[in-house]
Amino acid sequence: MKKTYLYLIVAVGLIMMSCSGGGDDPEEMQKPDENTAPTVPTQVYPLDNTICTDNNVVFEWNGSTDAEGNAITYKIEVSENNSFSPISHTATSSSESKLISLEKGKAYYWRIKATDNRSAESNYSPAMQFLTEGEGVSNHIPFAPSLLSPALNSEVDGTSTTLSWSASDVDGDALTYDVYLDTNADLTTKVSENQSATTYDATGLTAVTTYYFKVVVKDGNGGVSIGQVWSFSTK
Repeated sequence: MKKTYLYLIVAVGLIMMSCSGGGDDPEEMQKPDENTAPTVPTQVYPLDNTICTDNNVVFEWNGSTDAEGNAITYKIEVSENNSFSPISHTATSSSESKLISLEKGKAYYWRIKATDNRSAESNYSPAMQFLTEGEGVSNHIPFAPSLLSPALNSEVDGTSTTLSWSASDVDGDALTYDVYLDTNADLTTKVSENQSATTYDATGLTAVTTYYFKVVVKDGNGGVSIGQVWSFSTK
């Protein structure tokens, strides 16, 4: 009888060992499926330096692809400057176009990104600039300038640096620039006026100081765009 009990105990032990051993790793079983972000959507309309004759603009783009086949939504941002701060309009769409009503006679920038239904986001597309036609407009204002250097909020070596920017005008007008540079963010000091160059050599700066600057763009036909306030610091 004792031998029979012993055989039963051994048999049960072997069964329990076979059930508990050789199974899947719990960590592997709980590991979530990988998910990749959608590709960046490609803008179709409006493209750079476009004049929109209607202020009710239909934004269009080529759709993104998603490796996992997830559903995609798109976020469109519109701003009056290329830093998108502040943002004038934000909209979402599950299709490849979106109607947004904007003010007439204004310069805008727009960009777009894709997000799948598992919250993976693509990068933003490049910013495109465009104009909405005003009432009876014969001349369009220039686009606001874009900063090239020094990088926003960067540090520069020494007590001199070159301020550099770019600007454009859909009418092809020759542009001139007023440059403001100061240690005060209100920027009351104009250091250059009506220059045609898109650079300004800032010299005689004070070390370990924050400087602010902006550029005003003029097209010679009454069109004026006031740029953002940018800043940099000296070491």
